Amino acid sequence: MTAQAICSPLLRRLVQSTAVVLVALSLAGCAGQQKKELTTGSIPTLSKPVQSMNATELSQAAESIGQALERNPRDREAGLNYANLLRMTGRNEQALAVMQQVAINHPSDREVLGAYGKAQAAAGQLEQALTTISRAQTPDRPDWKLKSAEGAVLDQLGRSSEARLRYREALDLRPNEPSVLSNLGMSYLLTKDLRTAETYLKSAADQPGADSSVRQNLALAVGLQGRFQEAEAIARQELTAEQAEANVTYLRSMLSQQGAWKQLAKADDADTN
Repeated sequence: MTAQAICSPLLRRLVQSTAVVLVALSLAGCAGQQKKELTTGSIPTLSKPVQSMNATELSQAAESIGQALERNPRDREAGLNYANLLRMTGRNEQALAVMQQVAINHPSDREVLGAYGKAQAAAGQLEQALTTISRAQTPDRPDWKLKSAEGAVLDQLGRSSEARLRYREALDLRPNEPSVLSNLGMSYLLTKDLRTAETYLKSAADQPGADSSVRQNLALAVGLQGRFQEAEAIARQELTAEQAEANVTYLRSMLSQQGAWKQLAKADDADTN
């Protein structure tokens, strides 16, 4: 099986079930990335930064901002923030419905269109997401976040070569951006080129501004190569004890599927013979 091969459904489920950037996207994609996307403006004051909120607190924040949106359905910031929080709590279909209304009210807003595309992708509407993200992009002022988002959607569609081209275009616009390097690394992980994936993910983790989600992706790539202690050490970095233990527990759960990974590799190799 070559690095360019399209990954099978089992492998795709294995990788997608981690909180990778690919659909959360920088889709630019993951929970940590989405938490940074909350905008300011008319949203209610939150009791603490969303980065440190647990699931219950995130749900309460979403309810508060949702009420603000009900009071003013055309409020752009409230709509964007509410949709982001809904995605962070796994309510992707509701987030998509919110973003549909925001896009109707702000049809030419690039940020809104980009967020709408992310919501479509998170809800599984991948072809529609590509169209929406393409509408948001402008040739004279290309946006690296949209390039990365497009790449993430293409990866979900199994079009890895096109996806990696978009990531490299994003890196041309934003050199060494950790979220894009992480997406590029996860693209290689999706096609089981684990060494190349680790190289890009390590580079991403070494960049200033790399968040926890980047390190968790690196931990997954390292663990899938059998270096479990090293993977756990990475997963514990710069987190509270509770967050670290939760991440390590999840990582162990993912890596317990090593047998399925190896069986899949053998099946794929057999298909190419």
